Amino acid sequence: LALVQFFTWFALFTLWIYAAPTVASRYFGSSDPASAAYSGAADWVGILFAAYNGVAAIGAPALPALAVRIGERRAYALCLLCGAAGMAGFVLAPGAGWLWGAAMGIGIAWAAILSLPYAIIVNAVPAGKVGVYLGIHNIFLVVPQLVAAICLGAAVQHLFGGQPAPALALAALFLGAAALAALGIPASRS
Repeated sequence: LALVQFFTWFALFTLWIYAAPTVASRYFGSSDPASAAYSGAADWVGILFAAYNGVAAIGAPALPALAVRIGERRAYALCLLCGAAGMAGFVLAPGAGWLWGAAMGIGIAWAAILSLPYAIIVNAVPAGKVGVYLGIHNIFLVVPQLVAAICLGAAVQHLFGGQPAPALALAALFLGAAALAALGIPASRS
């Protein structure tokens, strides 16, 4: 689960930092944060982020039934794959209007990210140790974001030629890796 969380939270941090610059340069024609076009892109990203949170809120109640039907790990992996597709959509969509689909994919992943790891932990550890393991789990949400904060700026500047879109492509790959890693989480004790 720690590996899943590393890939997931690295990808999320990347999305939160590079979505607006990517949308601005790809769909609004501006890389200048002081321009009106960039401001419009940032507003559009804010709407898309609200949409993915709405999708997560609406979709979350379906997760328990999905987890019972195909298993927690497979449900988690499937949702993460939807998120990977959504992140890829920020780079590959033919127009800004297509980003609604990207937001939907990310929203499905977000619903799972905020619930299924906790269900997996609660079902896998002794009842008296749940609090300890949930605390340890939270470390694996913070560390990948710190790594991303340290590495991504230099990667975008030096490896990606200052272009933010490849960072989101990397995020999509990381979320796909998280989905594969989710399938390898050992079965719970129940």
